Amino acid sequence: MAKMRLRREVEGMSLSFLDVISCGFGALILMLVLTKVFEPVLFEDTEPLEGQLVSLQAKAEEIRDRIRETNRDLIRAVDQDRTELDRINQLRRNLANLQARFAEARNKSTVSVTIERELYQAKQSLTEEMQRLLKEYEKDTDDTTVGGIPVDSEYVVFIIDTSGSMHDSGAWALVLQKISETLDVYPNIKGIQVMNDNGVYMFKTSRGQWMQDTPTRRRAILDRLRDWRAVSPSNPVGGINEAISRYYRPGIRMSLYVFGDELDGRTNIQRVVDQVDRINQPDAKGDRLVRIHAVAFPVMVSGNHGPPDSGIAFAKLMRILCERNGGTFVGLNAYRSVF
Repeated sequence: MAKMRLRREVEGMSLSFLDVISCGFGALILMLVLTKVFEPVLFEDTEPLEGQLVSLQAKAEEIRDRIRETNRDLIRAVDQDRTELDRINQLRRNLANLQARFAEARNKSTVSVTIERELYQAKQSLTEEMQRLLKEYEKDTDDTTVGGIPVDSEYVVFIIDTSGSMHDSGAWALVLQKISETLDVYPNIKGIQVMNDNGVYMFKTSRGQWMQDTPTRRRAILDRLRDWRAVSPSNPVGGINEAISRYYRPGIRMSLYVFGDELDGRTNIQRVVDQVDRINQPDAKGDRLVRIHAVAFPVMVSGNHGPPDSGIAFAKLMRILCERNGGTFVGLNAYRSVF
């Protein structure tokens, strides 16, 4: 019994040891398996990845450079388009200006032809008038006229156009000559006065009174006239109105001498004639208060210093005024006087 109990104890002990050993080996094997499965991966070669990163960065920078260059090209293209558009607009404006200038030149050419035709007709008419007046002058034996101009007045007022065209054209020397000649045909007068076509006096202190006619006074008038300049409207109405309203008195014989070369283009001839008619009204016998004579200088009619129509207008106006107011119209050219 004792032996059997001992054997059983030994067997029991032996089985337990084997179990432990088996479990230990199993655990060891399991650990080896697990260790192999979950072994860390090592990236042994990292240098190729760094090279790729540098390459990618370089390509990215290159792409950014290309984008910047493309943007610059685009901006230059837009600016160039704007410049071309501005140039096209400027060319269009230049074309419009040229077309306007061409139209203006064509209109001026048409007007010039019209003016030349009217000037020719006016000269032809003036020539006929000159021939008629010359025939009348040859028949005139009245001692109270000189060259067809009545010299029966005792008081004389000179009304002179002092505009730039009269001075700058070289006609001013002729003005001095004609005023001197006019004074010569009046050897003895009681009073004299000089103003411009706007009623501005040559001698301001003499305004409102007659200057005594003496050789000294005549020389003073001619000396002052050499460099006398005053604002002039190229319209004799102002001077005529001033002379008649301020100096005419009943019973005196008075003459006005109007010297000029043109009439302001804005002046209406008929309106001027009507104004003078109201100022220089006729008396009971039908005679006007004062005689109005005129001397026209050929500055504008020659066409060298301005539009000839203004000179023609002055000649037309003064011929009418002289005829209606008992005076004589004298037209001048570069060589002689024409009555």
